[in-house]
Amino acid sequence: MRILTVSHFFSTHGGGIEIVAGHLCAEWQAAGEIVVWAACDADASPDLICIEAVPLRSFNFVERVTGLPMPILTLSAIQALWRSVRASDVMVIHDSLYMTSVVSMLAARCAHKPTILIQHTAEAAFSNVLLRLVMKCATVLVTKPMLRAAEHVIFISATTRDFFAHVATKVPPVLTFNGVDGKIFNFSKSAPSSRSVFGIPENNTLCTFVGRFVQNKGLEILHELAKLRPDVHFALAGRGPINPVLWGLSNVTVCGHLPQSSLASLYRAADVFLLPSEREGYPLVIQEAMACGLPVICGEESAKADPGASPWLTGVPVALDNPLNSARLISAAIDGLQMDLDRRAAMAAYASDTYCWKKMADQVLSLQGPKHC
Repeated sequence: MRILTVSHFFSTHGGGIEIVAGHLCAEWQAAGEIVVWAACDADASPDLICIEAVPLRSFNFVERVTGLPMPILTLSAIQALWRSVRASDVMVIHDSLYMTSVVSMLAARCAHKPTILIQHTAEAAFSNVLLRLVMKCATVLVTKPMLRAAEHVIFISATTRDFFAHVATKVPPVLTFNGVDGKIFNFSKSAPSSRSVFGIPENNTLCTFVGRFVQNKGLEILHELAKLRPDVHFALAGRGPINPVLWGLSNVTVCGHLPQSSLASLYRAADVFLLPSEREGYPLVIQEAMACGLPVICGEESAKADPGASPWLTGVPVALDNPLNSARLISAAIDGLQMDLDRRAAMAAYASDTYCWKKMADQVLSLQGPKHC
């Protein structure tokens, strides 16, 4: 079977959706499938053996200006994507609200190719009223029609599934969870990783954030929280248009974009993982933190994304348009955390048993028939 995966960027871009796409491609290739991956050319193609990469020429000014990863395809890229769709046996599309996704769905409809849509996110939240309105319109005009058009829909969180529960899909949607690489992200009861390699002091409580430095990931909330809590140190890993270095706070260390092994070390060095985003699904970074035994404080929606994981996740009613109040709520949650080594070990064991890339890859392809069950 020739599987075409379509995402807005390759995994070298560093976003969660792209990383998921890369892991699934690797699993299908290992299972003997012919795997083709089409994505925009903002970054180098992934170094994945025997996987055919189709870099699509694009303009990425939207992300550079606003932080929103919305690349615009050129005409030649649209033609290349159309050809890739026609040559495939089945398409796996990652998320609805990207030009790559919409074009590939239209091409698949014209070529009568089966499509599997993996919907990662619900409706992104913003403090800006205009952006909220734009996202609501995009949900109605793009995301919902994409969900209706796909032969199969997969949700990677119960939160996202519930948000779109009123949308009539061709067959009942499937709920599955992203995997975690247990060889990298794991927990040990022995001494935690050293903080010195990241230039972080050893004594203070350490809260870490991993993700894009953009408003809808809660960067303004983190800014207010760091000002409220000079007794706590904050390590921020990622990149984006917001530059936390400019905050001028001595209790904030910006680690930049980290490779997976360094990211795991940062999780193991920290005391708390923070993701103060609003109305988000189940970002991969939460599952990675859990696998490393790191207590998680996140938005209420993310805390409910996997009902089985909810005993270990602390959900806070964050609001991007009220960062100071949200920071106060998170500050109280940090002080109220009670997670001993045994509970952390139990959380890590749950993540290890539940979040598996091969299991997810098999479940996606099982939708195509008994050959892949």
